[in-house]
Amino acid sequence: MRARISVVCSLLGLLLACVPKARQESRQVLSISVEKQTSFIRNFNPLLTSGSAREFSVGAIYEPLLIYNRMTGELLPWLATSYKWEGEDFRKLRLTLRPGVQWSDGRDMTAADVVFTFQLLKKFPALDAGGVWSFLSQVESQGTHDVVFTMQRTYTPGLAVLANQVIVPEHIWSAVKDPVQFANPEPVGTGPFTRVTLFEDQVFELGRNPNYWQPGKPSIEGLRFPAFASNDQANLALIQGDVDLAANFIPAVDRIFVKKDPAHHHYWFPLVGPMIFLYLNTQKEPFQSPIMRKALSMAIDRQRIADVALYRYTEPPHASGLTDAYRRWRKQPSAEQSHWTGFHPEEAMSLLEREGWSRQRDGKRRNAEGKVLSLEITVVNGWSDWVRAAQIIASQLEAVGVDAKVKAKDFGSWFEGLQKGQFEGSISWSGESSDPYGFYRWIMDETTVKPLDELTPGNWHRFADARATALMREWERTVDVKRQEEISASLQDIFMQEAPAIPLFPAPAWGTFNSTYFEGFPHAGNPYATLSPNYRPEILLVLNAIKPRQKGL
Repeated sequence: MRARISVVCSLLGLLLACVPKARQESRQVLSISVEKQTSFIRNFNPLLTSGSAREFSVGAIYEPLLIYNRMTGELLPWLATSYKWEGEDFRKLRLTLRPGVQWSDGRDMTAADVVFTFQLLKKFPALDAGGVWSFLSQVESQGTHDVVFTMQRTYTPGLAVLANQVIVPEHIWSAVKDPVQFANPEPVGTGPFTRVTLFEDQVFELGRNPNYWQPGKPSIEGLRFPAFASNDQANLALIQGDVDLAANFIPAVDRIFVKKDPAHHHYWFPLVGPMIFLYLNTQKEPFQSPIMRKALSMAIDRQRIADVALYRYTEPPHASGLTDAYRRWRKQPSAEQSHWTGFHPEEAMSLLEREGWSRQRDGKRRNAEGKVLSLEITVVNGWSDWVRAAQIIASQLEAVGVDAKVKAKDFGSWFEGLQKGQFEGSISWSGESSDPYGFYRWIMDETTVKPLDELTPGNWHRFADARATALMREWERTVDVKRQEEISASLQDIFMQEAPAIPLFPAPAWGTFNSTYFEGFPHAGNPYATLSPNYRPEILLVLNAIKPRQKGL
């Protein structure tokens, strides 16, 4: 561990000359490290799903109707102040917009802009990242401040998807011939920082919106985004005080970052990110069997993964697979239900024997036909925490007789293989949602299972459970929170019984900040929102709370 930390520190020192310097004449501008880029392209299209647009187009410039706060589990009013399900079958959803909201060019935002935005997604499906038109049939305005969404069928989870959609101005975008290719270099939005005051290859800045609808906010003049080609460069800038807020992974953060200036260098890594799973392809032998999946799970020491691969920034998972983002939904599992996620190598070997995989003199297990029990685990090359986790898992599976190997791939190759089901085992993230419906849908719902070799956005392990599927359909038809909690508990029971995927650890929401010039950041003592700038549009809660630090404090 010490040797690894020393290597990291040495690399940071060597990269000193490569770090873009922050502007020192004014610390009214908050410097943020979030995108790892060698250079920036001027693209502020918030509707793009390809990743080519600047990430803070969503949040800083364009805002959603409602904001989901993963720290509190609440859906907060934003451009819309309220919502209401209408009709006996809950097929209509009414959102009432906030009065007095203007676009940054001074024009009023109205229900017509909301309707236009959703019609744009329908006309150009490449922009429909949330898949809203898979369940919507109509969007209409009623007056200047009410929007009514009509569903194709009763689908109450649609609220979270619709609420998260950022809105664009009709008077600007109606003149855009091809919004998929539109770079939107001079954005007009409702967010707190809409003016592009500086744009260069290595840095850009967003200035305060003079027409922002929240009186007195934001308290800072703007946001600055330096380009860093690597995590090491970004970390060095953070340590030097050239970055105020970052979403970087920092090994040994207390020693490398906090110790340099304990009064101002802080971090907070709440476990509200996605669950990181070892997915076993359930379409391939012998991983169709829940006993086999549980046997392999019990051979894994998750505490060692947390300690060694993640520098103790995380912890072993909840047996339901749900992270702290869903803590209000989680049930307390029985000892029997959670047993399969514990480290029990002797029991793992016993189960493998029962399943017909006998250990031979060479230490490997074979079935009656002489086939070796093997597992290739794919992982993204360069994602050091995941690679270390995969290596630990492979070593521990070898210890119980599984011929396990790690194969690191570049991201594109790895992700395509994951989506097409072209793997035996792979480490990846879970889906994220405001409730367990969205989480479990992409783990156990039979309607999300695609044939092998066909691309799919989730359920990469191709698992289906009829009971879970029926519960999903029932959830879609109810707005009764108590019934949703009952369904959630049943889904957790099924997950723990069937072990469709092997939870490894909850991903931390990486967040570090320097309070030398600014205050108001969320932290463990004041968890009003997630600190990490990776979560957008939720970062709006933070951008509107940060203030310049008073002199002398």
